[in-house]
Amino acid sequence: MSQQLKNGAARILPIQQTRISYEEFLQTDLEDNHVEWVDGRIVQMAPVSNEYQGIRGFLFSLLQVYVEVHDLGVVLDDPFQMKASPTLPGRAPDIQFISKRNLSRLKKNHLEGPADLIIEIVSPGSRSVDREDKYHEYEKGGVREFWLLDPERKQAEFFILGRDRAYRPAKLEQEHTFRSSVLKGLWIDVRWLWMRPRPSVIDILKRWNLV
Repeated sequence: MSQQLKNGAARILPIQQTRISYEEFLQTDLEDNHVEWVDGRIVQMAPVSNEYQGIRGFLFSLLQVYVEVHDLGVVLDDPFQMKASPTLPGRAPDIQFISKRNLSRLKKNHLEGPADLIIEIVSPGSRSVDREDKYHEYEKGGVREFWLLDPERKQAEFFILGRDRAYRPAKLEQEHTFRSSVLKGLWIDVRWLWMRPRPSVIDILKRWNLV
């Protein structure tokens, strides 16, 4: 369906001959492809690895239970769309959290406005898009907290949006524990992400005193 680039970077689907509006994009049957809307074009994102899938599933399960237990809002994952502002691309974050106070932004098939928290898990072919394009878009769009996780490099970075609408890296406790500023009380040990096997979801929930 799409042409594979040598470096695995994001690419434009050949099925699209002309630019389309975001509204047209949302109505397009894309057969659950991993795509986003950038500059009026449907862009196919880089393939993902087993490692990527494992980390996404682990974190999605943890956040979904935490948010549900505390009645904080909703947690969604790719391919659900987010359009942080009218001037920004339409993205499909790996994981996004929308707080109760912002649920009015949630439409039938996309989020109209910024998520409160976004997690992106880097693939080799998506590194420049995640670290540069999406970083600046989420910052400009007003995403309050951004987690950028790179399994290949075993690197986890966390950014908090300041009052000046600029991201600043969050400090880790003892170099490995991150405490969320958006999901109050939630903390993770970044070493969990790289462990083989990872701790079970039940084990983490016990540490959080949720079970």
